[in-house]
Amino acid sequence: MESLTDTPWDVTISGTGLAQSLLALALSRSGKKVLHVDKNPYYGGAEAAFSLQEAEEWVEELKKGIADDAYEPDPGRVPYEDVSIHSPQAVPDSPTKLAKSRAYTLSLSPHLIYSRSKLLPTLVSSKVYRQLEFQAVGSWWIYRSGETSALNRVPSSREDVFSDDNISLKSKRSLMKLLRHVTQPPQDENPANETEDLHLPLADYLTSRFNIPSELQYPILSLSLCQSPPQQASAGYVVPRIKRHLASIGVFGPGFGSVLAKYGGGSEISQVGCRALAVGGGVYVLNRGIQSIEAPQDTKEDSSEDGRLLLKLTDGEEVRSAFVVGSRWDLPVAADAVSYHKVARSITVVSSPLEDLFPPTSEGGPIPAGAVVLFPGNALSQKEDVPPVYLIVHSSETGECPVGQCVIYASVSLPGAEGQELLNLAIQKLLQSMRNEAGASVLWSLRFTQLGRIDDAPADLVLSLAGRVIGLPPPSLDLAFDDDMIDAVQKVWKTVMGNEAREESFMQFEDREGAGVDDE
Repeated sequence: MESLTDTPWDVTISGTGLAQSLLALALSRSGKKVLHVDKNPYYGGAEAAFSLQEAEEWVEELKKGIADDAYEPDPGRVPYEDVSIHSPQAVPDSPTKLAKSRAYTLSLSPHLIYSRSKLLPTLVSSKVYRQLEFQAVGSWWIYRSGETSALNRVPSSREDVFSDDNISLKSKRSLMKLLRHVTQPPQDENPANETEDLHLPLADYLTSRFNIPSELQYPILSLSLCQSPPQQASAGYVVPRIKRHLASIGVFGPGFGSVLAKYGGGSEISQVGCRALAVGGGVYVLNRGIQSIEAPQDTKEDSSEDGRLLLKLTDGEEVRSAFVVGSRWDLPVAADAVSYHKVARSITVVSSPLEDLFPPTSEGGPIPAGAVVLFPGNALSQKEDVPPVYLIVHSSETGECPVGQCVIYASVSLPGAEGQELLNLAIQKLLQSMRNEAGASVLWSLRFTQLGRIDDAPADLVLSLAGRVIGLPPPSLDLAFDDDMIDAVQKVWKTVMGNEAREESFMQFEDREGAGVDDE
């Protein structure tokens, strides 16, 4: 095999995160010479999935880098801060204890994927869907504080509203009016008034337009997965996301509208994309990143030298490539200033299956492997305008933990210790509220602050060196898969393909000859 230096590369992809791996998939049948490198020893980047030991090594590496470089929080280095692992002492009489490291596959990106997401038809048309397994995400729950703190199931259909005994008849009428509004195009209403109303905070929008009481605003908010409280979230952001939730229900089966990827979430999808490129002739090199990028000496602007940039890898090897693509954390630090949002997150293994959270999606429907629990900020703190905490609970059916346990992925739009305090409190309240799960406890927890973009922040590409270096947008911190990623990948694909790009051919592949499953 030729050395990396001897090959004139058409494109070098830096990082094996989900966006880069989808680009690799898009280029897997292009005939381009693609070099795919990653500074990490593992695939997946911000979508990686770890065993317990790998998670501990990941934390130690991040801490070591911080200590070695006298690190001050710098978004140009890594998209994480405040990483730590907590392993409470095992309860002596507990029948459930932490299993061996390899019994766990814990995802840094446990995204929900809505049935109407752009990702699913992309995986189907590119023929890699057969290598993936998806499972239903079932019920949405909300925690109600008070004298009898409990979880209530969030109604997400007309049938749910009518059968819910916790909602008054008057409130049911208001909710039905809202459901009709978001599931049908407006007919007699004035579109101008609707647009004006959507600029209101969600709380004001629901009250003024539908007369929905405050106690029902958080359940409605939960269907959008919005990470701001109703008083701060704009109706223009939340309402389309509620429409997405409702429109997705029933597409793949009765009673559910979103799925998750089994065995590690986004990491599984990333590895499928990488395998497709490897089968197509791409070259992969882990444990090597890009240290520097230079245009040829004679003309910095047009990148002559056969149109290829000079890349120096972290092991000292030099290669030439027409294009370079990666996230800000996978390319040499740029001079441009980028602002990031920060959220506190945790991955927690608990000593109970929490079976009450996973009722069948409908009569005769599947048993879901995922559930969503929302804790209003005012149920966890006496401060005003505290953002809600979301707990996405995965059962052992996901392959992420042993039978008899489950994994809780927690997120709140507050960084650092303040956010982690809310996450820990929400998890404890969840375990205490489960009637049939006496003695459930935390076995292990990974805690961190993640950097990225949130809500409707633009997902723009950053171009430099005459458009030859393409910086992918920061990852979305949304709890559902971000469809803007597909659009960004398609833009990069068009740039790399140049005149060969045809819109209708993006991710449109035939089965490989002699194989029913791509890459097998």
